[in-house]
Amino acid sequence: MDMAVSFYNNSSFSLLKPRTPHPSSYSSTLLAKQHFGYNLSSSPITTTSLKFRHCNTATQRHRRIQCSVSPPAETAAEKKSRLMRRSDIRNIAIIAHVDHGKTTLVDAMLKQAKVFRDNQTVKERIMDSNDLERERGITILSKNTSITYNDTKINIIDTPGHSDFGGEVERILNMVEGVLLVVDSVEGPMPQTRFVLKKALEFGHAVVVVVNKIDRPSARPDYVINSTFELFIELNATDEQCDFQAIYASGIQGKAGLSPDNLADDLGPLFESIMRCIPGPRIEKDGALQMLATNLEYDEHKGRIAIGRLHAGVLRKGMEVRVCTSEDSCRYARISELFVYEKFSRVSAEIVAAGDICAVCGIDDIQIGETIADKVSGKPLPSIKVEEPTVKMSFSINTSPFVGREGKYVTSRNLRDRLYRELERNLAMRVADGETADTFIVSGRGTLHITILIENMRREGYEFMVGPPKVINKKVNDKLLEPYEIATVEVPEEHMGPVVELLGKRRGQMFDMQGVGSEGTTFLKYKIPTRGLLGLRNAILTASRGTAILNTIFDGYGPWAGDISTRDQGSLVAFEDGTTTSYALSSSQERGQMFLGPGVDVYKGQIVGIHQRPGDLSLNVCKKKAATNIRSNKEQTVVLDTPLDYSLDDCIEYIQEDELVEVTPLSIRMCKNPKFAKRGR
Repeated sequence: MDMAVSFYNNSSFSLLKPRTPHPSSYSSTLLAKQHFGYNLSSSPITTTSLKFRHCNTATQRHRRIQCSVSPPAETAAEKKSRLMRRSDIRNIAIIAHVDHGKTTLVDAMLKQAKVFRDNQTVKERIMDSNDLERERGITILSKNTSITYNDTKINIIDTPGHSDFGGEVERILNMVEGVLLVVDSVEGPMPQTRFVLKKALEFGHAVVVVVNKIDRPSARPDYVINSTFELFIELNATDEQCDFQAIYASGIQGKAGLSPDNLADDLGPLFESIMRCIPGPRIEKDGALQMLATNLEYDEHKGRIAIGRLHAGVLRKGMEVRVCTSEDSCRYARISELFVYEKFSRVSAEIVAAGDICAVCGIDDIQIGETIADKVSGKPLPSIKVEEPTVKMSFSINTSPFVGREGKYVTSRNLRDRLYRELERNLAMRVADGETADTFIVSGRGTLHITILIENMRREGYEFMVGPPKVINKKVNDKLLEPYEIATVEVPEEHMGPVVELLGKRRGQMFDMQGVGSEGTTFLKYKIPTRGLLGLRNAILTASRGTAILNTIFDGYGPWAGDISTRDQGSLVAFEDGTTTSYALSSSQERGQMFLGPGVDVYKGQIVGIHQRPGDLSLNVCKKKAATNIRSNKEQTVVLDTPLDYSLDDCIEYIQEDELVEVTPLSIRMCKNPKFAKRGR
């Protein structure tokens, strides 16, 4: 197979041209010296073609500076429409599995592109600007930024890594022409790597593989490259996509190179690969205006802001436009303000040309997936489609005796407005009315997806109750199907037995097991019902003494697996309203583990601990020591165990069918569902 790379001159727009191979052939060493050693000539690069020969092994192939992902020959349809490539812009998304170093790599790219002053104090993971993102150390929302490299603007979109936020990744891929697939140098491709790569390949995007964290002692780059190559083949990638460019990098050190043993002092090789291997946006420069709203933000002064890539035409400040959902459903609006992304901020612009990513103000009712089009001849672009949710939870108003003590918004109307407002931005979420007027069913990609919404609402001042997560089943040909997921567990060998036993009880089926390097850990791969994953994370941490790492990704629907027992122990329930005392807790802790210490207000029906046996047990945790005139010989010293401190995620994992989590701005409590108590009488 012969591959070729074309370089264009410095003009902003260049028509696609058929490539003619140069008669000479360059070795990889010479190419690396020319294009990654910074010995480039200062004169403008004219149209040239470099020819490479195919290598036998995947590893050898990817060490060359070859970009078979460069644009293929024009089809007849493209020639007819006269589409153009913009050579002064690159739009890229950084995609990866969670914790493989996307945001840290973006930090290094921003610093080396001189986005910040030399004396400016910059936080770590600057793209994770949300408080919740910083607390949890994960990316939840995708964010835009841009850098300038050799007079070319590179728009970068940082995306989440958790599978629960896959909807963010799916819609962001509409805005870009290529992706940086970041893969950990030890772990290799993980479940979310497969999901995001599958979506990128479906869009036909160019892919540059970045083997990150190459400085780890147990790094195994050859295995990672070969595993990634196999993943491309599994996902039915084209021959051009399979010939990806591989870059080895250390995001935290800000270094990259063409081989794991020879890294440059900066990220120059990575920037060069982006320029050469990811094509500029394909646009219709003189066509009718078309821009797909891919993301939404809100500003107190400017109102709703739509973010997207301009596919065709030119957008001007103050321009009259048509907003389309379909051919028959259109309305008119006016662009009040226009912004582009420069460095780490939005900059006001008077005009934006096709191919660039911009932010538009002035359309108060615009939704994600709608098209901003020319007022006269504009046509809508295909709307964004995301995969269906798999888990649902019930939200209802707070009915506990402590209602209204801490929250600002407590009514069903407040709850309804907030939940339906979430749908405007969160495409992967669904909201439906429940059995009663004050109950709503919220469906999402996973428990974490809905938990992030709960935490955000709690911080905004809402008080409400949520029920346990349930899977969304389907019926096909009178057969009940339930969602299955692929679970990957990384666990030390000494704890493998309890973990395998636990997953077996949850109806998991192991289909792969492999050891990893010198670290003494084992990778287990299971196909397991989503029901079996509910409440599994804490159980696995307990079984492995906190050392196991669990990752999951939705696989598909399969036959009902049968009953699954997720919790063997019952709950300790408060017997009456009051304040907890040390005297009562000292005898109560003999029955199980407590959630509360002394001096805490409780109400009847509140869950105060975990029973050591199956079944619930009612306790009086407010009992006081009798004050009589009979003196005891010695005052008894009360020694209380440290109470369990459960987070919101832990509480949602813990509760069963007849239990609820009460969420308020300052407290998280669990209680028995009074509706189930009435049914049992």
